[in-house]
Amino acid sequence: MAIPETGTNVSARARVAPENARAKAQQGSGWYAVLARSGLVAKGFSYGIVGFLAAKLALGDGGKATSRQGALQTIAHQSYGKILLILLACGFAAYALWRFVQAFAERERADGKKWAKRAGYIGRGLIYAGLTFSTVKILLGSGSQSQNEKAHKTTALVLSWPAGTWIVGAVGAVIIGAGLWNLYRGVSGNFEKRWRTGEMSHTARTWGRRVGMLGHLARAVVFSLIGIFVIKAAVDYNPRDAIGIDGALRKLAHASYGPYLLGLTAGGLICYALYCFVDARYRDVSMST
Repeated sequence: MAIPETGTNVSARARVAPENARAKAQQGSGWYAVLARSGLVAKGFSYGIVGFLAAKLALGDGGKATSRQGALQTIAHQSYGKILLILLACGFAAYALWRFVQAFAERERADGKKWAKRAGYIGRGLIYAGLTFSTVKILLGSGSQSQNEKAHKTTALVLSWPAGTWIVGAVGAVIIGAGLWNLYRGVSGNFEKRWRTGEMSHTARTWGRRVGMLGHLARAVVFSLIGIFVIKAAVDYNPRDAIGIDGALRKLAHASYGPYLLGLTAGGLICYALYCFVDARYRDVSMST
């Protein structure tokens, strides 16, 4: 005869799941590692597609300047599109869950930076939750707005709020900060600190460092452009000035020596995609790093 569970047993079991989640995160093992690595692979593919389309545009071969959502729309029209979109949706969801678990596990850390780190994890998780949602919408045939259109609508809404100009300006400054952070990471190469270098061959580490540096520099250019134009939207009180990744790439395409600038940035984004694949293979995903 089955023995009924007492309230003590139920509450003990309820505590086990969070503790197991923290343990997996601290160790970087099991399902937690699967979430992290599959999410990084999906991130790499999304940047690679954007870079590839931008490179084709720079070469005059029918590509386009688009965001990751726009790249997903392009994939949907290919014969293999639905299968790839399903895989990417799963990967984006895995990345989002990985970041949310990181934020949850961060509660146990005692250092003063924990709240900033938790906010960063949650922010990145929300971005990839949004990408998951966009991918599912495309799979269901609902379509998706370009980042430029979203930037215009969101900026117009926020500018209508009290102190909206200051809020938009602050967001622009944060985005520029993200660009400068990518610049620092690219120049310093400190992204290598997360790799399990003992498992890497000399060739893997050398080329991983190179694509990582170039990829972070390309992201620095894109984020900085987005941030500058968001601040311009605040200063001019004109939401049409705000741009997304697609808008940033178009700015490069229309600048002096546009095809060359766009081509270099596209190549950098492809390098960032390769860096994500290296990161997925060799990153130490434990919370101790």
